[in-house]
Amino acid sequence: MASSWVNSAQRIGSDLHLELTGPGGRRAALTRALREAVRSGRLAPGTRLPPYRSLAADLGVARNTVADAYAELVAEGWLTARQGSGTRVAMGVAAMPFRQWGRAEPLRPAARVPKKAPPRARGPRHDLAQGTSDASAFPRTAWLASYRRALQQAPNEVFGPGDPAGRPELRQALTEYLARARGVRTEPGLIVICSGFAHALRLLFGGGVLRGPLAVEAYGLGFHREVLAAAGVRTVPLPLDEHGARVDRLGRQRAVLLTPAHQFPTGGPLHPARRAAVIDWARAHDGLVLEDDYDGEFRYDRKPVGAVQGLDPERVIHIGSVSKSLSPAVRLGWMVLPERYTGAVVAAKGEREAWASVLDQLSLADFIASGSYDRHVRRMRLRYRSRRDRLVAALAEHAPHIEVTGIAAGLHAVLRLPPGTEASAVKAAVWQGIALDGLAAFRHPETDMPTGDGLVVGYATPSEHAYGPALEALCGALPPP
Repeated sequence: MASSWVNSAQRIGSDLHLELTGPGGRRAALTRALREAVRSGRLAPGTRLPPYRSLAADLGVARNTVADAYAELVAEGWLTARQGSGTRVAMGVAAMPFRQWGRAEPLRPAARVPKKAPPRARGPRHDLAQGTSDASAFPRTAWLASYRRALQQAPNEVFGPGDPAGRPELRQALTEYLARARGVRTEPGLIVICSGFAHALRLLFGGGVLRGPLAVEAYGLGFHREVLAAAGVRTVPLPLDEHGARVDRLGRQRAVLLTPAHQFPTGGPLHPARRAAVIDWARAHDGLVLEDDYDGEFRYDRKPVGAVQGLDPERVIHIGSVSKSLSPAVRLGWMVLPERYTGAVVAAKGEREAWASVLDQLSLADFIASGSYDRHVRRMRLRYRSRRDRLVAALAEHAPHIEVTGIAAGLHAVLRLPPGTEASAVKAAVWQGIALDGLAAFRHPETDMPTGDGLVVGYATPSEHAYGPALEALCGALPPP
C-alpha cells in the first residue's frame, strides 16, 4: 500500500507521515505504522492523535478501521483515550534509541514506573568565565522594534542573494558610529561585514589575503591561535609589561595582532608611545597592524582610548563585533580595511553572503542609527561597572591579600595569586561549582615571558540575581594569605 500524508493541522498542528504496508489488511497496516511512529520517537509521549474521522479521510480508509486500530493500541498500552482529551500517545512508552532503528527485536510498551525527575548533568552553578556578556540583558524590545522597521522598509533586493561586502545601510551606520565612538577613519566602501573576529581571521589568513608569520601578544585567546594555526600561520609571541605589548620586539613579521584598547586578558591599554611605535614599525617594514577592538566601548575609570586605526588607516585593519556589546547570538562583526585589501577580502567571502544574515544586518543598522545601540551600551556600562565594584569590594573584605588588575575597562578582571597557587585555586573553584579560567590557559606556548599566577574572572556573565552567590563562592575558592 502506498504511503500517505496525514494533514491534521487544525486539530494537532502538524503533519504525520504513515506508511501503510505489509500483510493483514488496512487495519493491521495502520496499527503497525502507528506503533512504529511511537516507538521510533516520531510521536512523542503525550502527542494528541487526529480524530477517527480526520485520519480516515486523509488515509482513505473507513472510520471503523481507525477506531479499531486506536482501540488495539490503547489495549496494548501504546495509546490512552479519555473523554474530552482525545487519543494520545501514552506517557509511559519508551522510544527506541535512534541508533537501534531498524533492528528486528520486538519492542513493547515500557513498564509503568513512578515518575522520577531525569538525572541532570552536573555542571558549574556559577558562571564567571570570561568572554560573554549578560545574556539576560539583551534589549529585546528595542531590537524587535528595529527588526520590524528594517523589515518594513527593506527593498525587495534584500530578499535575494546578499552582497558579500555587507548591506550598505549597515556599513554606512558603522562608518558614522565608529568615527564618533572609536575615532576610526573610514568610509562605507572600506568596511566588510563578517560574523565575528574568528571569521575575520579565517577570511584574512585562510582566504589567502594575508600570510604569516604573525606577531601576537604573549597572552591571548587560545582559540584565535588555533584558527591561525589551522590556516598555516606561525605566531610569534610578544612579551607584555605594564604598558602593554613590547612592540619594540617586532622584527621581520608581516603583521602584528594587538588588543590595544584593553589587552586580553591581562588588562590595560597600549601605551601611547607604543601605539605610535607600532605604526612606525608598520610603515618602515611594509607591515600591517590587526586591531582587535573586542570591548572598546566599556571603560570605567579612564578616558576613552581611540582606535589605533585612526593613526594610519592604510596600515591598520580594525576588527570589531557586537558579541560583547550586544550578544554573540547576533553573529555580526566588521573589518575596516585599507583600500588595497578590500577586493581580496570580498573575493575570499565568495560571490554571495553566506555568513551574516541580511535581515540582522538591516536590524543592526537601524539599531545604531536610531540611537538604541548607544543607549544600550551606556546602560550596560553602568551595570558592568557596578558588577566590577562589587567584585572589588568582596575581595577587599574576604581576600584583601589578592590583587585585582585590569579593572579600568572591559568585562573581566585578573586576580593575582601567590606564586604556585593557580592550579589549586582553579581546582577549588571547580569544587565550588564555579566556571572560570586560570591565567596560564591564555599563555602562548612559545613565550619566554615570566609566568604569573592568576584567575581570569568574567563579572559580566551572570545574571543580576546570580551574581551575589557567584561572588560568595569565588571568595571561598581563593587561597589563604
